Amino acid sequence: MKKLKTRDRILQTSLALFNSVGEPNVTTLLISDELDISPGNLYYHFKSKGDIVEELFDEYEREMMDLLGVPEDADVTLDQQGFFLHLLFETVARYRFLYQDLVNVLARYDQLRVRFKRIQKKKALAFRIICDSFRRQGMMSIEPEELDSLCEQLTLTACYWSAFDTLSHLDDRESVNPGRGVYQMMHLVLPYLAPEQREEARMMSRDYL
Repeated sequence: MKKLKTRDRILQTSLALFNSVGEPNVTTLLISDELDISPGNLYYHFKSKGDIVEELFDEYEREMMDLLGVPEDADVTLDQQGFFLHLLFETVARYRFLYQDLVNVLARYDQLRVRFKRIQKKKALAFRIICDSFRRQGMMSIEPEELDSLCEQLTLTACYWSAFDTLSHLDDRESVNPGRGVYQMMHLVLPYLAPEQREEARMMSRDYL
């Protein structure tokens, strides 16, 4: 197995610590102790904890923007929607420290605020494209005003589900189950689906749960 470079080990260990105890509670000294390296070695690669956070955000942003690039003319199936939601929540779970203390993280790192808002808008657009595809295929019936509200609710749930799930399972902070998020998201869409698709989506959501 190829040995990880020190820089990559720092990023992986920092991410694990941020997720498990919260980013505000992690210091560069804690990271270097966890890695069994000197603080000077860590500072050789990253001048501050903020630099580590920003590089982790770079990785998160790349993964999320790739995922959210849903083609506007795509005929999306329920299976594809379920898989899309699962990948979305897996990505959120992988970088959940951003979401578990979102307001404070963005307040401390101003340079990330605009980029996070851009990702949020991209999420809302992806949900709109999927719903428009369902409507075009006769799989969904929803009024324009309701669609606006639904897309906003989907975006809201995608953003804050990780924090809610963590609060619901405080005895095991490491356990963030993307399937629970997919289940909730699919049930937000259920009332607007045609009867056949509604039953299919209900069965799929149970599998994810």
